[in-house]
Amino acid sequence: MFLSLESVSVRYAGSRADQAAVEGVTLALAAGQIGVLIGPSGCGKTTLLRAVAGLEPLAGGRVRMDGRLLADAAHGTAVPPEERRIGMVFQDYALFPHLSVADNIGFGVQHLPKAERAARVARMLELVGLGHAGRRAPHQLSGGQQQRVALARALAPGPRLLLLDEPFSNLDVDLRERLAQEVRGILKDTGTTALFVTHDQLEAFALGDAIGVMNGGRLEQWDEAYALYHRPATRFVARFIGHGVFAPAEIVQCAHGLCVHTPVGELADLAECPLPDAYPQGRCEVLLRADDIVHDDASPVKARIERKAFRGSEFLYTLRLQSGEQVLAHVPSHHDHAVGEWIGIRPAVDHVVTFARGG
Repeated sequence: MFLSLESVSVRYAGSRADQAAVEGVTLALAAGQIGVLIGPSGCGKTTLLRAVAGLEPLAGGRVRMDGRLLADAAHGTAVPPEERRIGMVFQDYALFPHLSVADNIGFGVQHLPKAERAARVARMLELVGLGHAGRRAPHQLSGGQQQRVALARALAPGPRLLLLDEPFSNLDVDLRERLAQEVRGILKDTGTTALFVTHDQLEAFALGDAIGVMNGGRLEQWDEAYALYHRPATRFVARFIGHGVFAPAEIVQCAHGLCVHTPVGELADLAECPLPDAYPQGRCEVLLRADDIVHDDASPVKARIERKAFRGSEFLYTLRLQSGEQVLAHVPSHHDHAVGEWIGIRPAVDHVVTFARGG
């Protein structure tokens, strides 16, 4: 692997040993891959990024890049940040207001001969779609354009690894998603290995080949987006990614194989479901995503609409079953039912995810 973190821990001076900012994080990225760290505020994702950059000392573990040991807490060794060939892009762009766009991009390659530096800057400007803007001042550009300048400046020295800390958080939602896709394309075109930090799930899904969900300084799961959504490793990941609820369930052996009894009906043909003895008496909780529940007026299972949120092409309904349990459902927006109305629903669960009760 190009980048590997092995049991990395970070503690700030003065904090108790049991209050690590980052604790025992292990992950890896292949060359050219884009990784994303996501999680709530204060979960340690930015601290972990700073540790990779060499801006925070390790309290435990090792960081390697392309076979080179960058930091090893056990031996007290650490390559200085300026010798790691790692570029960084921040959420506030950090552009020099008194320099032109071209001079901002060329700031990190001043050691190059003048002609070579000019060619590098021109190539970076074209790469980020700003070939026309080299002579402008940063304040003359939009927020999205300024972020592309910051990206070009970070890429100009040819870093082995690029770290990006909430780079789109100052932009509006539509621009964030579009720019995330553009930046992914630029990084893939240049073959740059990158590690992002974000709090936005859609941004993480748009960018990442691998995504890590962090909580309380620990990495709960490091996986592709599909697995995080459909095969969450922990309750926290299941709650944090997407919309869903935990409903009481029971795994039993039926005549045709395993079945899971749930408040919304029986789930069958469960190739990856745990055996009944995985939980006491087979009793567990099943994760029901909003897209696991289908509106079907012919179904015998009825639910009362408690809340509805219009999402354009669909509603997100919050439903209360006759048995008292709450579920969520994505329903096409032309199914515009009133709050308080009872509708029929049925399960359409392709990935059955269960957890122990009471977690």
